[in-house]
Amino acid sequence: MQDRPKQALSVGIVAKRCGIKVSTLHFYETKGLINSWRNHGNQRRYHPDVLRRVSVIKAAQKMGISLAEIKAAFAKLPNQRTPNKTDWEALSQQWRDILNQRIKQLENLRDSLTGCIGCGCLSMKSCPLYNPDDQLASEGQGPVILNRNNQSS
Repeated sequence: MQDRPKQALSVGIVAKRCGIKVSTLHFYETKGLINSWRNHGNQRRYHPDVLRRVSVIKAAQKMGISLAEIKAAFAKLPNQRTPNKTDWEALSQQWRDILNQRIKQLENLRDSLTGCIGCGCLSMKSCPLYNPDDQLASEGQGPVILNRNNQSS
């Protein structure tokens, strides 16, 4: 854990500087994404680098990265430090790979929508062409064809 600086930031200042609600800071804290401490007046205080940490969280969320994935990435940093430039480069590359995989899955879904939903339900007139006699049922539940396409990606 980092030393408590003389210029500790209040929850209101952090929320304002980061463009988020105080409740969001509290939520991030309960999820273990940021840390605070209490001063003598029992008020939350933050290390100034929490501003960068929250910025990384917000950027990652805009990319569709879950809070659990963000927390896992932060957990790999030594001494719970805030990501620096080198860390951000590694994180962004890792998250880029996740995004590329999601993009490919969405493209497969998009391309499968008009022809077949791939579930083996035989509810569409064209399903007998892709799944005669519901043969896909033996491969599992749900959108079997779509899942098969995603696994080969």
